[in-house]
Amino acid sequence: MGLLEGKNALIFGLANDRSIAWGITQAMRAQGARIGLSYAGEALERRVRPLAESIGCTFVEECDVSKDDAIQSVAEKAALEFGKIDILVHSIAFANRDELTGPFYNTSRAGFHLALDISTYSFVALARAFQPFMPRGSAMVCMTYHGSVKVAPHYNVMGVAKAALEASTRYLAYDLGPQGVRVNAISAGPIRTLAAAGVSGFKDMLRAFADMSPLRENVTTQDVGNAAVFLCSDMAAHTTGEVFYVDSGYNIMGVAGPEEKV
Repeated sequence: MGLLEGKNALIFGLANDRSIAWGITQAMRAQGARIGLSYAGEALERRVRPLAESIGCTFVEECDVSKDDAIQSVAEKAALEFGKIDILVHSIAFANRDELTGPFYNTSRAGFHLALDISTYSFVALARAFQPFMPRGSAMVCMTYHGSVKVAPHYNVMGVAKAALEASTRYLAYDLGPQGVRVNAISAGPIRTLAAAGVSGFKDMLRAFADMSPLRENVTTQDVGNAAVFLCSDMAAHTTGEVFYVDSGYNIMGVAGPEEKV
């Protein structure tokens, strides 16, 4: 018996086989979950559908998370398909490339609104639409990053969006707690994904991360997937409102330590 045997998991934000969402999908399926997938637009469909077919997933829906009616439509279709949703994964973030380079104060008003709408408010909107279909013992999880609490150069408006996402996680955990639905966030170390490619200087950030983190290793989408399995399983039955770090310990560091051979 897998940790998620008998549970239905709906995963939003799959873009390709390097997505964190794909690592989560694989880990959850390996633990027995029945999977449903959602992607952002037609341009991604040709990448997502073959991935869905490779794991026998038949529920694959496009969803523009900037539109409440689109979210509601997917929620109703999922309820008809699965009957109940035990796990909801939000792996969605977007900001215009221009907002992820140069000084933060150059963030445009429109760019700020867009980043917060897609990266943060969409989690609130998904929670509102899906909570009627989530029974006691269900779990929601979203993806964040350490740039929410510390400065990551050029992460800019995404750092602000992730900070708001973490605060939203706590408020949703409070609201949904009485009905037995848990809400947590995973703060993953930097991973080479489609979204990360838009952050100026990302390759340098990735190298510095491995040098500075206590474990001296980068993390993988599989690492994040395994953490998501735990948080959405009955093993984490009384864990909610938390930011769960999967970053080789990077978040505990204040300054880079001296090089030591082990």
